[in-house]
Amino acid sequence: MNFRLHNTLTRRTEEFKPLKDKKVRMYACGPTVYNYAHLGNLRSYVCWDVLRRALAANGFKIKYAMNITDVGHLTSDSDEGEDKMEKGAKREGKSAWAIAEFYTDAFKKNLRDLNITEPTVWCRATEHIKEQIKMIKKLKRKGFAYRTADGIYFDTAKLPSYGRLAGLRQQDLRAGLRVDIGDKKNPADFALWKFSPKLEKRQMEWKSPWGVGFPGWHIECSAMSAKYLGLPFDIHCGGIDHIPVHHTNEIAQTEAAEGKEPARFWLHNEFLVFNGTKMAKSDENFITLNTLTEKGFSPLAYRYFLLQTHYRKQLFFSWEALEAAESGLKHLYRAAATLGKKETANENAVNENFFEKINDDLDTPGALSVVWDAIKEKQISLPMLLKFDRILGLKIKENLGKPTEKIPTEIQNLVAERDQARKNKNWAKSDELRDRLIAAGYKVEDGSDGTKISKK
Repeated sequence: MNFRLHNTLTRRTEEFKPLKDKKVRMYACGPTVYNYAHLGNLRSYVCWDVLRRALAANGFKIKYAMNITDVGHLTSDSDEGEDKMEKGAKREGKSAWAIAEFYTDAFKKNLRDLNITEPTVWCRATEHIKEQIKMIKKLKRKGFAYRTADGIYFDTAKLPSYGRLAGLRQQDLRAGLRVDIGDKKNPADFALWKFSPKLEKRQMEWKSPWGVGFPGWHIECSAMSAKYLGLPFDIHCGGIDHIPVHHTNEIAQTEAAEGKEPARFWLHNEFLVFNGTKMAKSDENFITLNTLTEKGFSPLAYRYFLLQTHYRKQLFFSWEALEAAESGLKHLYRAAATLGKKETANENAVNENFFEKINDDLDTPGALSVVWDAIKEKQISLPMLLKFDRILGLKIKENLGKPTEKIPTEIQNLVAERDQARKNKNWAKSDELRDRLIAAGYKVEDGSDGTKISKK
């Protein structure tokens, strides 16, 4: 069965074939570890975990590298502002190194809680300064880099293909010449190496042929992905916000330095929207996974919530939607416990339908629909469901046989009374009983077969 992925570079959904046999080399942009990852960040890592699992289920061998940005990511994508690591250190009164260690550990815990398999290779920017300097030297030697008062910059005008990932043209890039660009030759030129401020002692700085300083954000991914995956590799992943700047600049650096494209397929997930705008730490409009667990939600309920929407569609977060997702996940666990171990008559067709969805650009909503239809029609066995869960990652096996919640008799009586009120179309009474159930500490969900409740 063909495996198809939407390639941002070509703007088409294409059949995916690895460059070498059945071996897939993929890279995902990891976190900048100056604060907790928020739910929007974590959406990206769930997406690429599903991709990795789906590739493995199709018989591919995967080498998966992810960076840890622990230096060089400034507060502005235009190479202005403070380094986020130094800013985090000032905020918490700790060293930048301690901040990086703490939030790296917190991120890895988030991955475990969401049942995300860790990458094959972790690579920290601070541990690959030599590789980054080596690439900058090559860019200087080939005439793609120049010096300014505050650093070494990449000359985007020297690369005719610059901006093709984002659909930018050179005339679009030059349109901003009227803005203050300092010593830069072109508005889109970006920092490869930044000099340490003369009147400020940085915690993270290194000697280089051009002076003491630190690497730019973009150069780290180019240097580390090439080191661990070779060039070109198969798949590069990240959030949609990486397209116009970070990934565009990665492509430019690698092609200029090495004469090769970094990756053949570029995949991007859409934003998580909260309070009418994308979830972002910069706007303090974000929720962490810790907040979810403090409110009594399972991290896997968030994973299930994400799987219900295609990764290339915006997803609107609300507590009500998360509550419905948790109810759905619990329902799935209960349904799984009722399944037999013997293969059903139509199971091959179910298997084919499931993989047809997953292999079509990771259509997880479609795959879940196949699962629920098969459960409803009693056309799926437990072994088959567990096979599917190796891709979905919902820990169905681990939640089999867990004791169900014991509902007190008085609560059961309220549920029965409410169902009768709804049957009689006595909506005022129904609402009153709903409020009493909620006040008693239960989540209430209306379904076609009556009131469903679960303990908050």
